[in-house]
Amino acid sequence: MTTLVIAEHDNVSLKPATLNTVTAALACGGEVHVLIAGANAGAAAAAAAQIVGVAKVLHADGDALAHGMAENLTAQVLSLAAHYSHILFPATASGKNVAPRLAAKLDVGQMSDVTKVISPNTFERPIYAGNAIATVQSLDAVKVLTVRTTGFDAAASGQAAAAIEAVAVVVDSGKTSYVGSEIAKNDRPELTAAKIIVSGGRALGSAEKFAEVMTPLADQLGAAMGASRAAVDAGYAPNDWQVGQTGKIVAPQLYIAAGISGAIQHLAGMKDSKVIVAINKDPEAPIFSVADYGLEADLFAAVPELTQALAR
Repeated sequence: MTTLVIAEHDNVSLKPATLNTVTAALACGGEVHVLIAGANAGAAAAAAAQIVGVAKVLHADGDALAHGMAENLTAQVLSLAAHYSHILFPATASGKNVAPRLAAKLDVGQMSDVTKVISPNTFERPIYAGNAIATVQSLDAVKVLTVRTTGFDAAASGQAAAAIEAVAVVVDSGKTSYVGSEIAKNDRPELTAAKIIVSGGRALGSAEKFAEVMTPLADQLGAAMGASRAAVDAGYAPNDWQVGQTGKIVAPQLYIAAGISGAIQHLAGMKDSKVIVAINKDPEAPIFSVADYGLEADLFAAVPELTQALAR
């Protein structure tokens, strides 16, 4: 029984989600291999070889895999699938793009957002916006999983390097082509990998107030910035800041929510945070039910006071 982890990387370094997925793979039992599919991605392969618990790194290097297009990456994984009992993807935009294609090609069921491995064929995953946990079992010869990375600790990196094996690159199907990318530049930590997140809600009232009140606090803490869906829908914050079931699932060491009532959709995205601080003037706000520390106060007074205290 051997498990294959499909690594996410930028051809130079690994994305943090890969380390969490390796931990899930180790819980499945047997050897763990990691696939680095890219172009000139030797540095990423070397980084994968340093992950504790990884027995082998498969390195597929070719122009067809340069940009991680789902069609070509699916074909690459499919060419290797016969050797594995489990194939794991991080439950990210990329993983969710490739995993269903692979499962369909293999004619097996896909298990999504796995948060716990009970046995090699039995897993837990959240349903109903995280209000219930389903235990699911697969009898398929190959188990295709997407892993909710907040459910697993990141695997450590050590000095003992795993073997790196070059594998043949699949031929580009020619049915799709890479045109370009528009990548948002952000000096702050990536939201899903940040250790501290400062989030604001609809109560801030405007994009200007959001920036005026929340940005200084995030600056003091070196934090990523997040927002509730209501704040994003109102135009107070960009889409890629949205935390929640239809946004990004996060689990930082510290999550500060200001002016967020705590709708089920939002709680599903952040309730696994290690420490949750809620600031809201409504004593009945649902966010207080999951908060470790709750402050019943006007955010326009409390947040600047907190920022000033941190600056001292």
